[in-house]
Amino acid sequence: MSTAVAETVDDDLWSAIGDPTRRRMLDLLLIEGDGTATTLAQRLPVTRQAVAKHLGVLDRVGLVRATSAGREKRYRVDDAQLARAVAQLSSVGAAWDARLQRIKRIAEAIQRTQQD
Repeated sequence: MSTAVAETVDDDLWSAIGDPTRRRMLDLLLIEGDGTATTLAQRLPVTRQAVAKHLGVLDRVGLVRATSAGREKRYRVDDAQLARAVAQLSSVGAAWDARLQRIKRIAEAIQRTQQD
């Protein structure tokens, strides 16, 4: 990976997003606007305690923000942090596209050399 791209990628953020349950939680929060560990657990195949742990991970990396609502916390997606994650993904994707184009050019050059 190029140094410029490596510096822009937040490994903790992508580790948090890498988990399928957390991605599903983010989807639900984006669709519904907000949620609690209890409401999310009703929509996911994991326990409320597992949801709470996943929300803790998402909160630590800034993808969600919690506000107190009585005895529970309500979580919302942090739009700025999500936009940052999308920008990182775009940057990594562009870097890989450039690498793949370079590999393609090398393979084509080798193929032309072998045909001559």
